[in-house]
Amino acid sequence: MTLALRLAQQGKTVTLFEAAPTLGGLASAWQLGDVVWDRHYHVTLQSDTHLHSLLRELGLENELEWATTRTGFFVHSRFYSFSNVIDFLKFSPLGLVDKFRLGATVFAASRIKDWKSLEGILVAEWLERWSGRSVLEKIWLPLLRAKLGESYRETSAAFIWATIARMYAARRSGMKKEVFGYVRRGYARVIEQFAKILHQNQVCCRVGLGVRSVRSVGPAEIQVELSDGSRESFDQVVLTTALPVVAALCPQLSATDQHRMSRIKYQGIICASLLLREPLADFYITNITDSWVPFTAVIEMSALVDRKTFGGRALVYLPKYLPSDAPEFQLTNEQIQERFVNALERMYPCFKRENLLCFRLSRVKYLLPIQTLHYSDNLPEMRTSIPGVYLVNSSQIVNGTLNVNETVQLAERAAVRFANPKVLVSAGNPLYEINEADRQPLAGCR
Repeated sequence: MTLALRLAQQGKTVTLFEAAPTLGGLASAWQLGDVVWDRHYHVTLQSDTHLHSLLRELGLENELEWATTRTGFFVHSRFYSFSNVIDFLKFSPLGLVDKFRLGATVFAASRIKDWKSLEGILVAEWLERWSGRSVLEKIWLPLLRAKLGESYRETSAAFIWATIARMYAARRSGMKKEVFGYVRRGYARVIEQFAKILHQNQVCCRVGLGVRSVRSVGPAEIQVELSDGSRESFDQVVLTTALPVVAALCPQLSATDQHRMSRIKYQGIICASLLLREPLADFYITNITDSWVPFTAVIEMSALVDRKTFGGRALVYLPKYLPSDAPEFQLTNEQIQERFVNALERMYPCFKRENLLCFRLSRVKYLLPIQTLHYSDNLPEMRTSIPGVYLVNSSQIVNGTLNVNETVQLAERAAVRFANPKVLVSAGNPLYEINEADRQPLAGCR
């Protein structure tokens, strides 16, 4: 959506296709009972300068709310607060030396500027060097496996650097306070206003229409086959879906492009949204190191957002990160719900099954590109082997984590390149954009 807006502002006529019934992709909202909120959990940091700028442009920056939150750990079936220095010192799963080394690791990572050098070091090796074997096994490895599965074994230290850098940016006054923000009414409000701004800039948004294929059929003509069987032609195309989807949509890609795309591994996610009568705890995020728990964290959005927003109830996310080909994707909603609810009953004595008002699941197979060794050196180019077809997607985030601020920044960088005819496209040429996720949404312009 950001790229479509920038292209329209460059004088191009843009049509945005979205396979889902609403705009927004991974930032879209949905309904839980009578509550409308984000399909996946999102927060805004005070350091998210690109997102702040976009919200200001959309007229929404004054609708940001800020709150101080708390962080928890679930270790050996016990909850521990991990929200400030005192909590850190009281954290009994680690001894004093281990705590010192863990703190030194976080501090050291927050001071590193040359992230590129970390791409040549395996994340587990770097963490063991700084934190020691005990902290690695008790804390880091469970968290790495929760997010990356066994792919952590080939992930570079740049991943943990980016993760710590973003976490550290949420802290105010060192390690004393963790401050997160959100737009009132959530991303439903953001997408609603964004759609209005796109309309004002003559961007035509067509939802509920996916893409089957993208082919070059002649000089400066790219033909796009849509899910309703129709075909439309554009001068240029930019694909922003995940790389496996790009490869499937574009059979004319060269073997080199196909090879580069196939080398990028993805983690997927099964993310449950639960509307509860009562909250579980007062932690915004609870990190889980126990392997018996079927989800990888507990995100209690109502510990950040005023519960009045949810009618006095609590909104909780239970994410499960897993490989894109994991068999869990084949489980029914009922099977996943039973596993997740059973685990909540074991974890939280206060939780009663009758307190569950609504349970919805979102499944995304290609969510998080794995930052393997020398990741940035092996990425597909923005210009593909098909004349007039370009690539801009989350795999090109090389020095940050996957979040809305980073994707907005990526779109802004791409728009600058598309505006320069010497770099990417001829002056006045239109651009065609395929927008995020494995549902194959698409945007274009003539």
